[in-house]
Amino acid sequence: MMDNILSAPRTDSYHFRINPEVRKEIEAVYAKSGISFTQAINIFIQQSLNAGGFPFPVTADNAEYVRAEAMKRLTAELDAGKNSGELVDEKEVYRTLEAEDLL
Repeated sequence: MMDNILSAPRTDSYHFRINPEVRKEIEAVYAKSGISFTQAINIFIQQSLNAGGFPFPVTADNAEYVRAEAMKRLTAELDAGKNSGELVDEKEVYRTLEAEDLL
C-alpha cells in the first residue's frame, strides 16, 4: 500500500456523475480553503486509507448506512447465538443491538 497518495504520481483517473448544481456548490466550498474539488477528493481518499474506513463518524444522518451496520451486527450476534446452545429471544437481540426499528 502506498504511504501518501497526495504526493504519489497521478496516472489513473476515475469518473463519476454528479449533479452540476452540487458540483458548483462543492467547488465553491473547497475554493474557500484554496483547494480544488479533485484535491479534496484525494485528501478524502488519503484520510480514508489512514483511518481504514470513513475518516469521520457516520451518524444517523445516513440512515441507510446505519441500518446496514445494525443488520451486520445482528447477523453476527444471531450466528454466535446459534452456536452457543442458548435460546435467545429475537426481540431482545434487536433491543441489545439498538435496532428495534428493524423489527
